[in-house]
Amino acid sequence: MSSCRTPQLQKKYAELVFIQRMTGQKLWTQVAVLALLVLTVMAAEGGKVEKQGKKERKSDCGDWLWSVCVAIEGDCGLGTREGTRTGIDCKQTIKTQRCKIPCNWKKKFGGECKYVFRDWGECDLATGKKNRTGILKRALMDATCAATVTATKPCGKIPKIKLQALGPPVI
Repeated sequence: MSSCRTPQLQKKYAELVFIQRMTGQKLWTQVAVLALLVLTVMAAEGGKVEKQGKKERKSDCGDWLWSVCVAIEGDCGLGTREGTRTGIDCKQTIKTQRCKIPCNWKKKFGGECKYVFRDWGECDLATGKKNRTGILKRALMDATCAATVTATKPCGKIPKIKLQALGPPVI
């Protein structure tokens, strides 16, 4: 039957066979890539199932409650805080964590609370002090901070008013 074909038909037939082979190879390549993707997804989901099981076991434990940060030296810089939690099946109920107390924060209001202060008010002549208010800007982890605080300081030197005589005293 191939002897009945013209050279043009034989050429077209060869092209079709070539295209079928290439299409078949592409199809097998696509099937192989798809199979790899399916295996990868299955492996990833299998890992997630194990992790979820671990999370479920941890749910018996309560949340960590942290103490305030205590500086190792002085009242600022590197320090530690202790965390505790409760639970029947908890393997770890106490742990220590590193922390840092910024040295530029006002210690008077707690070393773990950062406030933004307004300008100093006018001097109160009765008390000799002036005040300003601070609004909480940021708190370090698990710190309990007041929303607003008030700072006071002495007024400093109060200018003395000099009375000048307008002339000789009147008698």
